[in-house]
Amino acid sequence: MSEALVQPTLSPALLSEMQRVFHIQQQNQYAVARTTARQRIAKLRRLHDAMLRYRREIAQAVHEDLRKSETETNISELGVVNGEIRHTIRHLRSWMAPKRVATPLVLFGTSSEIIYEPKGVCLILAPWNFPFNLTLSPLVSAIAAGNCAILKPSEYAPASATVTKKIIAECFPPEEVALFEGDAAVAQALLKMPFNHVFFTGSPAVGKIAMREAANHLASVTLELGGKNPTIVDESADLDTAAAKIAWLKVMNAGQSCIATDYILAHESIHDRLAEKIVQKIGQFYGETPEARRASPDVCRIIHERHFHRLKSLLDDAVQRGAVVATGGDTDAATRYIEPAVLTRVPEDADIWAEETFGPILLLRPYRTLEEAVAYINARPRPLAMYLWSGNRRHIQYVLAETRNGDVTVNDCGTHFYNPNLPFGGINNSGIGKTHGAFGFLEFTNARGVVRQNRILPVTNFFVPPYRKHPAWVRWVLEGVVRWF
Repeated sequence: MSEALVQPTLSPALLSEMQRVFHIQQQNQYAVARTTARQRIAKLRRLHDAMLRYRREIAQAVHEDLRKSETETNISELGVVNGEIRHTIRHLRSWMAPKRVATPLVLFGTSSEIIYEPKGVCLILAPWNFPFNLTLSPLVSAIAAGNCAILKPSEYAPASATVTKKIIAECFPPEEVALFEGDAAVAQALLKMPFNHVFFTGSPAVGKIAMREAANHLASVTLELGGKNPTIVDESADLDTAAAKIAWLKVMNAGQSCIATDYILAHESIHDRLAEKIVQKIGQFYGETPEARRASPDVCRIIHERHFHRLKSLLDDAVQRGAVVATGGDTDAATRYIEPAVLTRVPEDADIWAEETFGPILLLRPYRTLEEAVAYINARPRPLAMYLWSGNRRHIQYVLAETRNGDVTVNDCGTHFYNPNLPFGGINNSGIGKTHGAFGFLEFTNARGVVRQNRILPVTNFFVPPYRKHPAWVRWVLEGVVRWF
């Protein structure tokens, strides 16, 4: 989805087809809702097998869109989606089962349970940075929950969108799951329709637009956004391991990842050594010279020209204001290449501090006390991810207690994203709602409370009007309810 929604310029034929598919999904939603765990698992297996069958086309498409290596595609796209499917298949029956809950004494004679029903017809608006992962992982949760769904992949990853459409058409009839390609006008036209749930992944700016549109129909939303993810490295950290992992996650997908480190707060006693080690690791992983890094098959390209020029502008502004380039920073507009860059001594008035970088530019800033580092993080919008490198348990507990963000990994980078037993998602500016595993299933369901009353002697019969005629013992019971139950 692009940076801002525009007025629709759709052909009448495309708009009519989108409306037709939405209508047939509305009609079919209750039939899909009645599907059993076995039937939903069968759908997920079809998707799993199709992903494996098309894995070469997927790798080729992602390389065409982002120049991503096949290994990185397996790690960040295929592996994530199929891992999510396998985890869901293993646990779906227990997730779907009604959950009995306790009944308070005052409702003696009743029984209570929670049933998990699908929300209905869902819209999934996907980004370009991980075009298969972030399109199909939400779909896994939507299918598991028994929903119908319409997908809108990003127009900026067209090769990936084409393969995804082929997979969807092969696995599902349009009255269950459909995919529409196109630009922001397609997304806006879909948002005008009264979906029951909207799942959006992208920038906070466009997330606000999606949320406003969903509010017109009082649709629930899941917003997977981002932010300037901080990393704290204290004086007790293993600097070699920290440098290696930070460099790896930052350069993956050319930094176009919502969980990548945006900036590092390093204790002043180890700041310069850490910068040197990150520079060494970038050379070790991607090439010792600028020419070698440009030729590396493991360095992706920036998705489109506008994003390339945005990143170059942020980089140039920081350097012009006095930032020190420890390594990298070469650019090539013709191939949308930005060499992984490490900047130190970046002035606070540099534009790059004001927004999520979302590119292969890493900032380092020294701090004196941990309280200072925490205050610096808390003075900014709450990020999606945070990383902490420390061998001091008190430092770790302090940072966890005094900060707020979506998820945290301690002494590693990005690991939280790959555990399907953990919730994934942001808070406030970095998102609303949680995904992955059981949390994704719950995001696409309505937890419906059900109370079954004893038909022989309903206890609530004693409390109906006229209240003035209640016997004394009933008034005594009501007084007990107020005081003790």
